[in-house]
Amino acid sequence: MELFGDPTIWLPWTFAALMGLSILIYVVLDGFDLGVGLLMPLSDDLEKDRLVASIGPFWDANETWLVLAIGILLVAFPAAHGVILTALYLPVAVMLVGLILRGVSFEFRAKAPLKQKRFWNGAFFTGSLMASMSQGFMLGMYVMGLTWTLPHVLFAVLTAVFLTVGYSFIGAAWLIAKTDGLLQEKAVHWAKGGLWGLVLGIAAISLATPYVSPRIFDKWFGFPQLFYLAPFPIMSAALVGYLWWKLRRLPMAGDRFAWMPFAATMALFSLSFGGMAYSFYPYVVPEKLTIYEAASAPESLLIILVGTLFVLPAILGYTALSYYIFRGKASELRYD
Repeated sequence: MELFGDPTIWLPWTFAALMGLSILIYVVLDGFDLGVGLLMPLSDDLEKDRLVASIGPFWDANETWLVLAIGILLVAFPAAHGVILTALYLPVAVMLVGLILRGVSFEFRAKAPLKQKRFWNGAFFTGSLMASMSQGFMLGMYVMGLTWTLPHVLFAVLTAVFLTVGYSFIGAAWLIAKTDGLLQEKAVHWAKGGLWGLVLGIAAISLATPYVSPRIFDKWFGFPQLFYLAPFPIMSAALVGYLWWKLRRLPMAGDRFAWMPFAATMALFSLSFGGMAYSFYPYVVPEKLTIYEAASAPESLLIILVGTLFVLPAILGYTALSYYIFRGKASELRYD
């Protein structure tokens, strides 16, 4: 252990990085399939089948990353796990109900009698909406320090709306890549509308976060870090400009560059997440518990790390394999 320095420092940092990576991958991957569910009411019956087909091979594997992130929080930072989930018990419960409803309706819409299909399509949308809104609400409350005051709740409601719009945008970007014809044209139209909701959401979080505490304000606006961090907003603005420009030119002949909006959106989400991680580090509970104070004993973390070295590559492997096998355009949805 001495080869790596002080284990009370590098082990908590390592697990915080793994948890952050898991959350980021979840937000991007499950974000697009939640977004596809949110777009269900805007499509006709045949298009709904195409929407479901575009996420069918991926949606359950995407949720693995949420399980991994919560598992790391529980075993690596048990004190923080208790504080965070106690403060967010209600939205977590709503999210779980939404995810369950999505899973049930995903199967039932294909197996129930035809006259019930509309009901299960609606349930799929409702579950997607519940999961998206609750995650946005939890994000807002976390940014505000997990304290339930009226201004904080109102801000959390605002972030819930913006994150839901952001998910619908990345869902539309996914559909641009996975569909063609009229549905692809509709997806471009949906993405054009959702882009500005995504921008407003990122702006709201970015402006609010530095004012939560003087510490975070100084991390962003003190000198010389103000200059070092300038690439974050500059690159984000460049990506937004690129998305706006690109969406005005899609779809293109031969389906060229259909993946670019999704790739650019992933980069934008990653930059935003990186900015949040920088803002709150080293705290895992804002302004209350650092990752070092909340971490399990180094001996326990080392044992868990050994297990993680086997589990994480397996998750990465089957995730990559599923995306490779089911690459290309979404085919007709069939269950025979």
